[in-house]
Amino acid sequence: MSDKTTQPKSKGRRTFLKSASLVPAALYLDGCATSTAESSTPAASIATGESMTDYAAPPLDTVRLGLIGMGRRGLPMLRLLLAIDGVEITAISDPYPPAIEAAKELFTELGIAAPAFYGDGDYDYRTMLDRDDIDAVYIATPWVWHTPMAVEAMEHGKHALVEVPAALTIDECWQLVETSERTRQNCMMMENVCYGREELMVLNMVRDGLLGELLHGEAAYIHELRWQMKDIDEGTGSWRTGWHARRNANLYPTHGLGPVAQYMNINRGDRFDYLNSMSSPALGRQLYAQREFPADHSRNQADYICGDMNTSLIKTAKGRTIMVQHDTTTPRPYTRHNLIQGTGGVFASYPSRFAIESEGDFHHWQHDMSSMLERYDHDLWRRIEAEAAEMGGHGGMDFVMLWRTIYCLRNAVPLDQNVYDAAAWSAVTPLSEASNAFRGNSKDFPDFTRGAWKTAPAFEIRDTVSRTAVA
Repeated sequence: MSDKTTQPKSKGRRTFLKSASLVPAALYLDGCATSTAESSTPAASIATGESMTDYAAPPLDTVRLGLIGMGRRGLPMLRLLLAIDGVEITAISDPYPPAIEAAKELFTELGIAAPAFYGDGDYDYRTMLDRDDIDAVYIATPWVWHTPMAVEAMEHGKHALVEVPAALTIDECWQLVETSERTRQNCMMMENVCYGREELMVLNMVRDGLLGELLHGEAAYIHELRWQMKDIDEGTGSWRTGWHARRNANLYPTHGLGPVAQYMNINRGDRFDYLNSMSSPALGRQLYAQREFPADHSRNQADYICGDMNTSLIKTAKGRTIMVQHDTTTPRPYTRHNLIQGTGGVFASYPSRFAIESEGDFHHWQHDMSSMLERYDHDLWRRIEAEAAEMGGHGGMDFVMLWRTIYCLRNAVPLDQNVYDAAAWSAVTPLSEASNAFRGNSKDFPDFTRGAWKTAPAFEIRDTVSRTAVA
């Protein structure tokens, strides 16, 4: 059974959502997180500008960046950005004074002149956005701020580079799409896993036809994070834990899903069609709270409703299937699955292995990656392997992602992830919430590209050799 989910909403609702960032963040969080009705009826959209498919912005000699958020994600990314040629950090905003101080100390440590800082409350980033010496804004804040800040950045004529997930509701997904199209500013969700060395190797294997015609993928974010519940007043867990008491959904789908979507050319010849989702009981967070906190602690007063394991199934327009799982609660090893199956064989990670008909014995897993890496290692990694190894960031993928993004902006190359990817990958969360609430019934993905996926060029990371002598 499929519930159609693309009926337009009222203009009043749209206007309210576009001004949602005027509401204090805590209230907006509670207000947007539990509306299953909203999640299950995504708004249709009227095109307000040209398609951003394969869009290349005018080249920038130097990419002048403003950063919002200097927490556990933002500060390490600042360090990486400062190591990339062609980057100038002109301004930083964060309302938490210790975060601002940590950023200032980094500039002192590196002997680099400090930028302007904006820390006068939650909304001082808007003062930063008024500057005319910022080309792009990097947003590394709690999830609830991602869409409002990205929209405001684009409205101020700046590209929005936003951490995952880019949006929390279908309406927010449309806001990003509409604003990017109208302003002609990029909105890229900074999905670092798409730049992992192995993920890019598999992309080359797929494009070479080694796995044949693609049939099925499996993606996951299985990462035990109960310890974050001990972040009470600040830190990721201070705000992320609350989502487990607000939504029964796949809360964080994009790390595993992004690479699989790129293997399958989602939004570039295929698209997500519909989704079915179910969750296990929600037990682990409450048990952890009972064990680790006093009985009267706030962590023991919460009603954790997010199932410990969520499993969602996506069907694509071409009939392919993708399993997407989320579990940050149970004690088990980390995995993103990263499985891609075709008519000619299969590749999977954790541990890395393959079984490919043309390679011989496909009845047993092959675990030696040396031959595949030799043949299919991506040019991007070959080019900056030494810098990625030195700078690190999730095994180097953070540095590669940032280097590549700056490269594209300096060389007028389309970004590898566009606003339609940000919307489609983020839409898994609200759609899984809606499906969960209705016995796993299917929920349709909006076509955020409005049909452009049918003729868009296949995904590949192009132009790895500079046209403008950018290092």
